[in-house]
Amino acid sequence: MKRFYLRQLLPLMMLVGLLSACSPRPEQQLAEINLPTTTTQVLLVTTPDWEATEATLQRMEKRAEVWHPMGDAIPVRVGRNGLGWGAGLHTNPSAGVQKQEGDGKAPAGVFRLGTAFGYDAAPQGLQMPYRTATERDYFVDAVDSADYNQWRSVNADQPNTPKQHWASFERMRRDDHQYEYGMVVEHNTQPITPGRGSAIFLHVWLDPQTPTSGCTGMDREHLLEVLRWLQPNANPLLVQVPAAELGRLSL
Repeated sequence: MKRFYLRQLLPLMMLVGLLSACSPRPEQQLAEINLPTTTTQVLLVTTPDWEATEATLQRMEKRAEVWHPMGDAIPVRVGRNGLGWGAGLHTNPSAGVQKQEGDGKAPAGVFRLGTAFGYDAAPQGLQMPYRTATERDYFVDAVDSADYNQWRSVNADQPNTPKQHWASFERMRRDDHQYEYGMVVEHNTQPITPGRGSAIFLHVWLDPQTPTSGCTGMDREHLLEVLRWLQPNANPLLVQVPAAELGRLSL
């Protein structure tokens, strides 16, 4: 009886192995996206599907024109409502959910990485541009404001009353640890389109169980590891998609 089941199971196991061998690896798929030739570092974030809030981040580095995974995959959390196509370097498909302001989705696509930030001085070993957030720093998400999707500060000679300037905003120096360290994701920046989403960051997650409002969150030590790894001259990018969409991305 055991031999019979083994004979029945063996062809199925061989088929699964063959399919796995034929499936393109992420590094092969990255090579087909036609990323800028100056980009040699990528943060590759993939989810199981569009609605998933759990994801993995894999650092990828290009050497001799070949992409290689660097280090272990890092668990991250994305938007509480999953992903939606964002505005970045990629060709944005007309089909599929498009990210909008306040939708609780993190942006899918290919994005430049902007300034790193935090509550204190730049962490040792950081090479990317860094900005210390103060009590007067805000990221504006008021759709009707000329400052939409931009980091703004209230002048020192003015009362620190941001509601006099913007109907809605993100405090860059929060009362919790989530912005202790972070990095701006250049989503919807060139050009800025009102309502397409704002204030998208890599930042420290609230905890491992809680998704974000639209950013990509991870453990503090993992985030510091990522920030220290990034190099300005590598023109690093964030590539963030459901795994099945990686091979369909184009610039």
